[in-house]
Amino acid sequence: MNKYLQDLIKLSKYDSIISMFEPKIENEKSKLSTFVEVAESIKSQINDTYAQIDDVKSKRTKNNIHLAELKTKLEDIARKNSEITNEKELKALQLEEEIAKEQISFANEEIIRLDEIAAAKEEELKELQAKLAEEEDSIKEIKVSVDEAIEKINEERNKVSQERAELLETFDKKILTFYQKIRRWAKDTAVVPVRDQACYGCYMKINDKTYSEVIKSEEIINCPHCGRILYKEEETAEEA
Repeated sequence: MNKYLQDLIKLSKYDSIISMFEPKIENEKSKLSTFVEVAESIKSQINDTYAQIDDVKSKRTKNNIHLAELKTKLEDIARKNSEITNEKELKALQLEEEIAKEQISFANEEIIRLDEIAAAKEEELKELQAKLAEEEDSIKEIKVSVDEAIEKINEERNKVSQERAELLETFDKKILTFYQKIRRWAKDTAVVPVRDQACYGCYMKINDKTYSEVIKSEEIINCPHCGRILYKEEETAEEA
C-alpha cells in the first residue's frame, strides 16, 4: 500500500477517535446533570413550600388580629347594652352582636383550617428535605464516579493526541493539506473504505477502473462521486 495512503488512514482513524472523546465526556457529565436537575427541582419545591407556609401564617395572623377586633367589638356592644333607651336600639345592637359572633365563629374555623394546612405543609417540607438530602448524597457518589471516568477519558485522549502528533512530524505537508481540505466538509469520513465496490462515505458504487486502482493501493484515489479518499480494507481470514 502507498505510504502516504497508509499515513492518511492512520491520521483519519486518530481524528475519528479524538472526535469521540468529547461526546464521551459529555455523556459522563449528563449522568451527573440528571441528578443535579432532580435536586434543583426539589429545591424549587422546598422554596415554594416555604412560601406557602409563610402565606398561611400571614393569613392566620390576620385572622387573629380580626378575632381580637371582634372580641373588642363584643365588649363594646356589651357596654352599650346598659345605655339602650328604646327597642329599636336594642334590636340594632342585637343584630350587630349576632353578626360579630358569626364572624368570630368563622374566624375560629378559618384559623383551624389554616393550622391544618400549615401542619400538612410542614410535613411535606420535611419529606422534601429528606428527599433532597438523599439526592445530594447520590450526587456526591456519582460525581466521584464521573470525575474518575472523565480523567480516564482525558488520559486516553492525551495518549491518542500524542500518537497523532508523532505521526504528523513525518507527514508530507502537501498530503496533509489535501486531507484537511476534504476533512473540512467530510469531518471524520474524509478517508473511508470501499466495501462491495461502494464508497462508504457516500455509499455510491464506483466503476471497475476506480475500484481496481483502489485495490492496488499504489496511489491516493478519490471517490468519483463525493471526493473522499478511498482505501480497500484488508480481508480477514474469515472473509477470504
